[in-house]
Amino acid sequence: MTFKQSKPISKIQRYWNIVNNGLLLFGIRNRLARIGFDIKPYYWVQEEVTPCEEPFIKGDKSEYIVRNLNLEEIKLFSKNLPEKVAQGLILGHTNGQLCIALEFKNEIAAYTFVEFNDFVFNNKTFILRENEVYLLNMWTFHAFRGKNLAPYLRYKTYQILKEKGINVKFSRTDYFNKSSIKFKRKLNSKHLMLIMSIVLFKKYCWNFLIKKYK
Repeated sequence: MTFKQSKPISKIQRYWNIVNNGLLLFGIRNRLARIGFDIKPYYWVQEEVTPCEEPFIKGDKSEYIVRNLNLEEIKLFSKNLPEKVAQGLILGHTNGQLCIALEFKNEIAAYTFVEFNDFVFNNKTFILRENEVYLLNMWTFHAFRGKNLAPYLRYKTYQILKEKGINVKFSRTDYFNKSSIKFKRKLNSKHLMLIMSIVLFKKYCWNFLIKKYK
């Protein structure tokens, strides 16, 4: 299978997308993290607490194929991603994560990853039971934004996991990432905890529980 690679976008367009999607504070936080001040409030989320309906997408959904990607395919579509992001995707898949993608006419439109094993995030360990997974790295390529593909792919991922006997899905949502919060709400997700993570110079790390939700 040969993919067409999504075209990279300009810096101006990237910044406009950040502002237009209400992600200005999210972008500022990411910039500070690059220079060693990583202050990250985030929600620990349980997705699809109650069954949700299949989300509507713009266009003909029959033109989209949902399927798992292998390592070579991940390497191919990640060529135009930032190097650190691409390396993280490749390492995650190598360590057992599942990559589920939406393919549109030989081009990857969106993807998400599934973690089945216990993992550590910013020095905090999360334990997963046999019927639980952690969903991460949800991304829609810029040419396919505005079509409601993120909730659609996530819903399809739920169906795949259900066939595997997995009925509890967790994820992490950055407090300032309004677009991520919005798409998860469409899928009957709920916040379980608000956690503050502070990492200084990639060396010192603290985690504080800010709030537990009923």
